[in-house]
Amino acid sequence: MIYARFNFSFKAPLMRIAHPSRCFFTSSISFARTQLNVSLKPLPSVSSSSMADPSNFSTVSAEDEAKYGFTREEMYSSNLAGTVNPYDRHLFLRHRSYTDWASRVEEDSLPKLFSSTLKSRKNDIPVKTLLTVIEGEQSDGDVLIFPEMIKYKGLTEGDLDGFVEDVLVNGKPWASGVQETFTGSYVFVCAHGNRDKRCGVCGPILIEKLNEEIALRGLKDQVFVNACSHIGGHKYAGNLIIFSPDSKGKITGHWYGYVTPEDVPELLDQHIANGKIIERLWRGQMGVSTESGDGTGEQKLPNGTEVKKNEKPEESTVQKTRENLGGCCQGANGSSCCMTASSEVSETKKTEETTEAHGKKGLCGLTSWVGSWEQRDVLTAAAVVGAVATVAVAYSYYRKVRLN
Repeated sequence: MIYARFNFSFKAPLMRIAHPSRCFFTSSISFARTQLNVSLKPLPSVSSSSMADPSNFSTVSAEDEAKYGFTREEMYSSNLAGTVNPYDRHLFLRHRSYTDWASRVEEDSLPKLFSSTLKSRKNDIPVKTLLTVIEGEQSDGDVLIFPEMIKYKGLTEGDLDGFVEDVLVNGKPWASGVQETFTGSYVFVCAHGNRDKRCGVCGPILIEKLNEEIALRGLKDQVFVNACSHIGGHKYAGNLIIFSPDSKGKITGHWYGYVTPEDVPELLDQHIANGKIIERLWRGQMGVSTESGDGTGEQKLPNGTEVKKNEKPEESTVQKTRENLGGCCQGANGSSCCMTASSEVSETKKTEETTEAHGKKGLCGLTSWVGSWEQRDVLTAAAVVGAVATVAVAYSYYRKVRLN
């Protein structure tokens, strides 16, 4: 999709020219910048719905759009289902503006210490927990916790040991802070352009489109959008995570990839409003280790290619390990800023699967050999019996003729 931007100082509209697409929706003429820059009223005890200001969005050239945007060649080239490692809790740390993040934001002061503290206590924390940085600005140090839907404000470096001990290890309210609860649906969009340009091109456009569609539907007090740091899988950009209640009121966290602006209305109207998973874009979810969501059978890629739900993404184990260990979410000390899945567990599982596969292969080979041996033996025995019978009949005939 090509996005042509005009000089907003003259309040000219933002024009989108749609390209042929698989999606159900086509691009439309957006609101003027003054209409998009809506200050979303927060819920009680919850910060504003989005810290993302369209004035922060960088102009995307046609060249960058073709190379890094929604029309790049690698779009829809991989199966998405199963590209999220299993985990049970997600922490989001507010820290500065996403446009100011370094490539390795987890190495910056508070995120770095938070990540190191989580790593040092990982054996004491009862559930697998991820940490992702989100835009903060005036609310740096705030922590949002899903699926508990609780929030603590203003954590500092000196607070981290006590916070992790109380909240994450012992499951109690933080003794040095005030626990707040919040409601609504939250969308976290990877816009970490200094880490990967694909996210830098796709993320801000998706944030702008989300805020536009949210305003059109009158959902500004119910759906909240934030830019987040790298969550793994640059090649799947646009990447986003939606935390919202399901039909039973349970908070779920669903990951989506290859999201384009045309998919935004469907995500709002189907996933957030009705709890329906958009299977063709679905990567995985919090609390689920299987490779497909509820009601998912076969995953169909938007380019028409069908892949079975148990197929792995077109990415080698070495590549995946490198991404998990060396991505933006990964600290220099090996701690994870958004993915805490242990590479050792993955390697162990891989070894077990390989051993099991070899064992099955060997067993099948043995069965096949035994089957072939038994068939050959039976045929040989039959031939011997036939020969003996023939000799017996011939001998009997010979004796009868001789006696006569």
